[in-house]
Amino acid sequence: MKYMLIMRATDESYAEMANVDFDEVLSSMGRFNDEMIRAGVLVAAEGLDDAAKGVVVDYSSQPPVVTDGPYGETKELFGGFWILDVASQEEAVEWAKRAPLAGPGMKAEIRRVSSIDEFPQDNEWIQKERAWRERTGQL
Repeated sequence: MKYMLIMRATDESYAEMANVDFDEVLSSMGRFNDEMIRAGVLVAAEGLDDAAKGVVVDYSSQPPVVTDGPYGETKELFGGFWILDVASQEEAVEWAKRAPLAGPGMKAEIRRVSSIDEFPQDNEWIQKERAWRERTGQL
């Protein structure tokens, strides 16, 4: 089963991270990622750019409204993610507990990634996606 570990932080925790040596951050994340690679559970991992450089597309109206960052009244921001292929949610939790995300406001949200096999296989769009995944070596 695949699980996504989503790094979340508050504005305050991001401000505190500005005081941490970036090489130290890279080293601790690198060691953690390397441990997951050696264990054979890491599928993907990416950090996200500064939220101030992002945009939000709000579908509450037609046409959708696009708002530039930084976002008003945001309590938490996503900072990046890992996708792990592990046997259970409990194993994903154990990996998340080892992530170098110490500090007030730092969190990891864990969500299972649905498999294409869980969707109706007689659906035309699922069949097209399955064929695309097979062509691109994803299945």
